[in-house]
Amino acid sequence: MIKVAIVGVGNCASSVVQGVSYCRSGQKIVSLPFADLAGYGAEDIAFVAAFDVDARKVGLDLSEAIFAPPNCTYVFHPDVQHTGVTVQRGPTLDGIAPHMLAQSPQEAFRESETASLTEAQVVDHLKAAGCEVMINFLPVGSQQATEFYAGCALLAGVAFVNAIPVFLASDQTWADRFQAHGLPLLGDDFKAQLGATVLHRDLVHLFALRGVTLDRTYQLNVGGNTDFLNMMDSSRVNQKRQSKTESVQAVANTRMAAGDIRVGPSDYVPWLNDQKVGYVRLEGRLFGGAPMNIEVRLSVEDSPNAAAMALAAIRCARIALDRGQAGAIWEPCAFLFKSPPRQMNDHDAHELLLRFAGGDGADG
Repeated sequence: MIKVAIVGVGNCASSVVQGVSYCRSGQKIVSLPFADLAGYGAEDIAFVAAFDVDARKVGLDLSEAIFAPPNCTYVFHPDVQHTGVTVQRGPTLDGIAPHMLAQSPQEAFRESETASLTEAQVVDHLKAAGCEVMINFLPVGSQQATEFYAGCALLAGVAFVNAIPVFLASDQTWADRFQAHGLPLLGDDFKAQLGATVLHRDLVHLFALRGVTLDRTYQLNVGGNTDFLNMMDSSRVNQKRQSKTESVQAVANTRMAAGDIRVGPSDYVPWLNDQKVGYVRLEGRLFGGAPMNIEVRLSVEDSPNAAAMALAAIRCARIALDRGQAGAIWEPCAFLFKSPPRQMNDHDAHELLLRFAGGDGADG
């Protein structure tokens, strides 16, 4: 059993909780990467704590909160059993962009009037629940709130999985802090199971593999969930752009000039809900300078796409705990995250994750 706390009970959390219940259901499981990691399956994950700030989620059982507005993700397993985990009111800090409170109730956060927990109360709650791994699903741009919960994890003796583009595992200071406390840290910013960045990386790697000169490229993403609404504030999206851009640059044969690459969220379209549409274009030159280009349109349900990787990352964090490993656990991060402590191509990173787990890594 892997005892997990969730920070941010949004769409991704909904897909992760649904996913664990789905894997326990006894039905045929579709497209679960890494069905077994060192003896741990997704069904071995148990949720013991959850934190949020929205009035429509705080105070509910986690099984109910994951379906509360403004969550709008694809429901692939509605029969989630009562968990006995009440969503606690965490501190807001910078977890809500000001423009999110000005939107209509159907689209935005409704900040709970319940008093938020202090650091000491969060730590006590984690300890009382026997939590072993905390996963952070706060909105993009939540630097202070992410650091607050990472600090709570250190004090509570809990491993930390950072799903968002706030740099912790790839920041040496934070990696050293977790190392000093003897705790694993995984991150930063999930690569989806098959998302726009993974596809973009593969195409860029293909250019390099085939000796094609890549002159310029873009990846423009639109979506209708609160993550995209949140990212309409340009001040919150800088690290997201950096994370996605560097993930693509890392597999290019030659690093592109800043003016020749543009990667990141582009617009918010409410009726898309949790669907993300990615537009990828690469322009280059073949032998002799002959011009060529590729354009791809990818449409995915955003949160189940991330949940597949989250279920693997949680188990990798527990494996590291079992082995007494601490600090940034870079081996699984290279495959699971856009901004890992060390970048490498996805084929090599996949093999590294399997070696880390010490199993055959056969997919379900």
